Amino acid sequence: MELIAGDIGGTKCRLAWVAVAPYAAQVVRFEQVYASADFASADHLLRRFVADANTTFRPDHLILALPGPLHAQRVTLTNLGWTLDAGQLQTEFKLVEARFINDFQAAAAGVSTLTPADVVALNPYPAEPGGVRAITGAGTGLGLAFMLADAIGSCQSYPTEGGHIDFAPANAMQARLLERLRAQYGHVSWERVVSGLAMDDLYRFCCAEYDRPLPDQAMEGAAIVALAASGDAAAAAALDLFIDLYGAWVGNVALLYQPSGGLYVAGGVAMHMQSRMQSARFMAAATDKGRMRPLVERTPIFLITCKRLGVQGAIASMLAQPLHSLTHHFNSNTATYRSGT
Repeated sequence: MELIAGDIGGTKCRLAWVAVAPYAAQVVRFEQVYASADFASADHLLRRFVADANTTFRPDHLILALPGPLHAQRVTLTNLGWTLDAGQLQTEFKLVEARFINDFQAAAAGVSTLTPADVVALNPYPAEPGGVRAITGAGTGLGLAFMLADAIGSCQSYPTEGGHIDFAPANAMQARLLERLRAQYGHVSWERVVSGLAMDDLYRFCCAEYDRPLPDQAMEGAAIVALAASGDAAAAAALDLFIDLYGAWVGNVALLYQPSGGLYVAGGVAMHMQSRMQSARFMAAATDKGRMRPLVERTPIFLITCKRLGVQGAIASMLAQPLHSLTHHFNSNTATYRSGT
């Protein structure tokens, strides 16, 4: 099987072309990361990827991990604006199968592919084999999924749109943030305060709190980190606020799912702020749950540092299909054999 697997995000897209055969190791033929904004649609992205791969092989399967609620294998991406239809892509690229899954469903499936080198313990409490697992993470948006072990011990992943749950402030400062964002957006979800998209709003809020002039243009997380390192008090406050909010959100996820098998934090934002994520401040916010503090304290929490998580999970999801449904489409060595040809 010649498989293209993709992790599609609002900021960047990672695509991998993988050759898979029964009982054999995967062979990565080509892998590339692209800026999402450089493409008007998913088909333009895929055509560029196939051209860049520059191989005589032809893809016969496609699986894309996508941010947004799927309906009948069709989706409009939450923070990108592309509309994708699996059937149209299957026809356009002459594939045996094109399939979509939620991006955090793929991330959840990717957890089983990780090695000890791919995670950092934020709360090193022992995980229970077979226990519920959950994964959340801030990228461009805020994702959430959970995993349950089936009768044979394999984890099945389930997507949610939990990042769009109503934001609830934990103190007076966060209450002022809520009022500011409510005036701007109306509905204020957790994604509005814990995501890459939220960083500009957090910095502007802290500028107002510290009576500093507002920036002339939108501020990305990397720029705010640089300002904080240079001594900008509003930038430092924005990063502290972000860690407080992220910790509070992770604590909420611990209460929602009681993930004794592990609560995993993914996403590019956390990886770029790893030292802050590992700070006492993060766990203090996570465990600040009143009478439920002990429950969060007993939750094993891990930070994922693997950049390929979504792609690995997409591949794992495709290969988790019943073997008889896949072997009909496996190639021997030429990628020319496909059902119906």
